[in-house]
Amino acid sequence: MSVEDLKQLVAKLEDRIQSLEAKAGIAPKLPAALRMVLIGPPGAGKGTQAPNLKEKFCACHLATGDMLRSQVAQKTALGLQAKKIMDQGGLVSDEIMVNMIKDELANNTECKNGFILDGFPRTIPQAQKLDQMLQSNNTPLQKAVELKIDDELLVARITGRLVHPASGRSYHKLFNPPKAEMKDDITGEPLIQRSDDNVEALKKRLVTYHKQTEPIVEYYKKTGIWSGVDASQTPKKVWSDVLKCLGQ
Repeated sequence: MSVEDLKQLVAKLEDRIQSLEAKAGIAPKLPAALRMVLIGPPGAGKGTQAPNLKEKFCACHLATGDMLRSQVAQKTALGLQAKKIMDQGGLVSDEIMVNMIKDELANNTECKNGFILDGFPRTIPQAQKLDQMLQSNNTPLQKAVELKIDDELLVARITGRLVHPASGRSYHKLFNPPKAEMKDDITGEPLIQRSDDNVEALKKRLVTYHKQTEPIVEYYKKTGIWSGVDASQTPKKVWSDVLKCLGQ
């Protein structure tokens, strides 16, 4: 048996122990490292739940859109490659995105306790490339949590969404308002409404999501790491259900 096989066996045994402890009423312990993907359509609540996970598990939140912008702004080698492609109107390749994630995992000190991936993978080929990279680092994914919600509810949600640009924290004018109007609860900095948070733009993004991203749910179901959460509930109930998926 190889070292990699032994590590995977240990991970499975740890998951089994946590499950048995939960049934016996023993207080759950935080995992040594959280390695998960958060899946869901725009407006499902990823921007609300990911920061919660980051804080609870002291892990890094890799929102791939923010990560891409950061690498471009810092003019890293990967960022320069991505900028050249984007300036030409092209799409950044899967290889570049996976390598950016690899770079973050290696150099971001927050990632020593694991990571929450948000916004990647969006296609099955991306999921496969991500798995190959993580397996080669002996850090395979532990969980893929899907936030499930009907398209009709998303329209009401997305048009009232507010975002704190620096952190990615999201709020909603009706369902999850900030303590002070248009200000982030933590920093007090101004919140914004994204230009693409409108009904017409949302419908286009949902078409893309259902066509390209939904199939990765079946991919992760086959690997046995998928869990689904009803994202139409209150943020507090969704948070509770997400923790249950993680054995907490």
